[in-house]
Amino acid sequence: METKEHILQQVRDGVLTVEEGMEALKQAETDVLDLGFAKLDLQRQRRCGFPEVVYCAGKTVDQSVQILRLLMKQYDNVIGTRADKAVYERLARENPAVQYDDLARMVYQHADKTVVNGDRVIAVITAGTSDIPIAEEAALTAEIMGNAVTRIYDVGVAGLHRLLARSEEIRKANVCVVVAGMEGALASVVGGLVDKPVIAVPTSIGYGANFHGLSALLAMLNSCAAGVAVVNIDNGFGAGRMADTINRLR
Repeated sequence: METKEHILQQVRDGVLTVEEGMEALKQAETDVLDLGFAKLDLQRQRRCGFPEVVYCAGKTVDQSVQILRLLMKQYDNVIGTRADKAVYERLARENPAVQYDDLARMVYQHADKTVVNGDRVIAVITAGTSDIPIAEEAALTAEIMGNAVTRIYDVGVAGLHRLLARSEEIRKANVCVVVAGMEGALASVVGGLVDKPVIAVPTSIGYGANFHGLSALLAMLNSCAAGVAVVNIDNGFGAGRMADTINRLR
């Protein structure tokens, strides 16, 4: 991929005409790398603040490896979500910086550990231990994107004293990500305790009438607490990314 600076140098040196340079600059703004089975968006970081994140589920191991290998060569911090460990094992043969988290099912490269918003902490809160895998997807996403994260796990409504014991810590956070299955009530409780944004993440944890997270999703959408927004069922990544976006606002 040619940079804008290189294109302008070519125009200056007479290698490209002005018209050719203009066309090249337009291409650079929307440049993609075509792998045949995937088209990598190489301008995502410049537009959106973070490189393209790879959703590995549904892709073959080879497809995921090819995409992530290219991204990891170009960027310091790269994320692959819902990845099998086989993807990590293939990448690790040539890149010792690659890491894998079994709980979050994330393969990632976190070479630049600069905390962009150290004074703006994201609290990731779970109702139960069973919700931790989705919470870790959110927490890791936020950390790799440059945020300080506090984990507050297993503080659901079945034992409110556990939540209230951490209430001061929760109130200090700039954004709260609340991860809950079953009836999904924790998001409303946290929403009633804080004056900061609450991102609710329904999980598919629960018995039959939970309908694989649908009951938690509907409960969160119908929350009577102000300031609660909801992402899709089990979408820890989406919550972590949204928390990062909010944290970057000035």
